Amino acid sequence: MTAPLLSKGGSRPDYHRNLLNDLFEMMRSLDEAHAETLLKMIRGNATFEQIQCYMDQALSSMLVHCTDEDTHRNLRNVRNRMEVYSRVPSFRPKIVDVHSLGDIVPYKVSAKPWTTVTDDDALVSHLVSLYFTWDYPFYAFVDRDVLSKNILLGNVNSDFCSPFLVNALLANACVWPLNLHYAQYSEAYALPGDIKVMGTDFLAEAEQYLQTHQFETGSGIRLASLQATLLLYERYSMSGNNDHGYFMLHRAVEMAEALGIVNGPQLNLNQSNMSEEMVSSIKRTAWGLFQIDTVVHANFLRPCRVLEVSVEQIDRNETNETELWVAYPMNKEARRSWMSQYFDEACKLSTIARDISRLFLPDQEPGVDIYEHKRVLYDKLRQWEQELPEGFAPAEQPAAHIILLRIRYHALLINLFFDCFGGNPPFYAPQQQETQQQSGPTIYDGTLETALASAREISALVRLHRDQYGLVRAHQYVMYTITLALFTMLEQESFDVLDYEFLSLTSSFSIVASCSQLGKDILRIFRQSVRIRCQKGQGLDMETGEREMPPFGPSSVAVTPDRWNDYAEGLRKLVDRDGVEDGSSDYAASGIEEMLSMYETMSLGKEGNLQSRQQSSSFRFSPSPE
Repeated sequence: MTAPLLSKGGSRPDYHRNLLNDLFEMMRSLDEAHAETLLKMIRGNATFEQIQCYMDQALSSMLVHCTDEDTHRNLRNVRNRMEVYSRVPSFRPKIVDVHSLGDIVPYKVSAKPWTTVTDDDALVSHLVSLYFTWDYPFYAFVDRDVLSKNILLGNVNSDFCSPFLVNALLANACVWPLNLHYAQYSEAYALPGDIKVMGTDFLAEAEQYLQTHQFETGSGIRLASLQATLLLYERYSMSGNNDHGYFMLHRAVEMAEALGIVNGPQLNLNQSNMSEEMVSSIKRTAWGLFQIDTVVHANFLRPCRVLEVSVEQIDRNETNETELWVAYPMNKEARRSWMSQYFDEACKLSTIARDISRLFLPDQEPGVDIYEHKRVLYDKLRQWEQELPEGFAPAEQPAAHIILLRIRYHALLINLFFDCFGGNPPFYAPQQQETQQQSGPTIYDGTLETALASAREISALVRLHRDQYGLVRAHQYVMYTITLALFTMLEQESFDVLDYEFLSLTSSFSIVASCSQLGKDILRIFRQSVRIRCQKGQGLDMETGEREMPPFGPSSVAVTPDRWNDYAEGLRKLVDRDGVEDGSSDYAASGIEEMLSMYETMSLGKEGNLQSRQQSSSFRFSPSPE
């Protein structure tokens, strides 16, 4: 059972009163049979965990068979309230004064002179600590200790920090407003309950600095500006608005090239007159950019832009065995950080990912044996996984970033072979099915099984992350890999919607998807794709992908019953039904490749569109208001 909700006074009676009221409401909502069983359990001194388990089962059963919309809504609200007391992340905001976190906040920094949005040092320290705990480790493109020290010093002329960088970081710390991803305390906002205000204000201020810093060129480019640009890439990659995500990534690569730290001759920073802090910061930024570039382009089956890093990596043994990672602000046992070892392994994996991305070049050299190339890359991936340190094993319940590293490995295995099984019937159009049947067996026989094994491993690793740390704080990469794994499972001819791993991933997906508009849009597409898959493609125009059947929910048109209809009821609470659903709900992905195209467009934009726009001499980045 999780820690109880506290009022601002930390009153325990409030907690027990709320719990009692919720139990009364549940008794009123249950049917007679379930209510009688629940009453017997209470009289029999059952633990709350046992009652919670029974309530989950009872509510699930009633939600499946409920046809009245008002009753369904009431049951859904009851279930939401029950989740406050369960171990899964609550949808109810925690009311905690951030100033009370002062003794446990890992990174204490100052608000001034970095931002005009707030002068609250405790709040800024809280947000910075959240970013450094949950998002930073995945790419680690800044030197965390150097940056936090310079934020505290308050020198706006520092080589390591700038208002542009700090506001971009704080905007990222508030990036999940729809479900209080980071700043799940009401005091993290200009107005309590107005959960979009502060993140939008930080972003607006960062964009103001962007207009000034975007004219930095050549040796005049500040390292802090490059780091801020990468932070804005992360921020924009959740929206896909006007291709801003790809714009920021391309801009960051160009800045790094101008500084000579990527795609150029090797630099020996040890022979320079730079300080140790600057050398460390440059190395982390160069290799962090390399990781971002390989993740993005391997994700969406495009060739990388960063081919070589021009500086050496950081020392693999920089992090000693006693350094710990703390899941701030959760009350969890600290885990070994292994940060420098993780970074080294992530860079090795990025090198393989870069080579995989080169397979997606539109014009391959004549005589290149793609099949053999893939086999070699597959062997490299397997060898990389086999040589991971023992402390990275899932059985060790490692830090969140190490779990993500293993998830990334399995996603790359799927990316490597996606074209060997993408579009399994009934997703194939009739003419495509005929072509596939004529082609007969290939050397890729068995690759779907390999991909399915990786999809199931992703499911297990996501479940580990969920059990240990929840998912509302997970890095946004998790949503991509969950989507990839689910669509891989849809490719198998014997697909079963009630498969345990499929349902487990779908449950996790529902949590992650509820954190952003992008997630909600992807969830709608996934939901429609599963319906089409279960109904053998009936009602889908394979050229337009337009839906010819009603969406989930009430409709005057009858829908052929299937098992997905029942399970879909469990997802209804996570879909925004307050208004008319937008166009994304009207389409289904016809396979992995189309799903990736949709995901790319809705997150980063379209790289091809950006390249054509950049050819215009009048092109200039202009952020759009939130």
